[in-house]
Amino acid sequence: MDMLTGYAAAHQHPFNIFVHMIGIPTIMLGVLIPMTWSWASFSIAGFSFTLAHIVMLGFFVFYLTLDRLFALVFLGLAAAITALAGWIGAMPIGTSSMIAAACFFGGYAAQFIGHAVEKSMPVLVRHPIQANLAAPFFTVVEAFKILGLRDRLFDSVQAEISARRGADPDAL
Repeated sequence: MDMLTGYAAAHQHPFNIFVHMIGIPTIMLGVLIPMTWSWASFSIAGFSFTLAHIVMLGFFVFYLTLDRLFALVFLGLAAAITALAGWIGAMPIGTSSMIAAACFFGGYAAQFIGHAVEKSMPVLVRHPIQANLAAPFFTVVEAFKILGLRDRLFDSVQAEISARRGADPDAL
């Protein structure tokens, strides 16, 4: 709840949320593309996989400790992005590396624009490791919020944000 509240507090403006819903999967794609190249491909006991598969599986296992339903939805998102990364990664290295770079840097640029509109410091600046581990999870969480699912959870988060801001406006 603490991590969710902290992240949600910096993502209240609809434009910033919209940008993150597009930008975070785009950044993930940019990171995963090189992890599908031949140097990152393995075959064990007849099963072929890449470093991208291992990383996304690691994220999934971590997210299971936070919330099972969100983790399962993330697994679907991760499978789709990993498949797209593999398709792009199979292109000539010059093409796939340009796409990876454009996704990575473009996605991060969008995040900073979203936070400029919101007038909030990106979580990435304060907690870079936490932000990169948590951002894909919060994309799923935000999708649930947009769809009106698990409203009690989001009501609790908003109440906690209001309480923290009331007690110390600089706390978030």
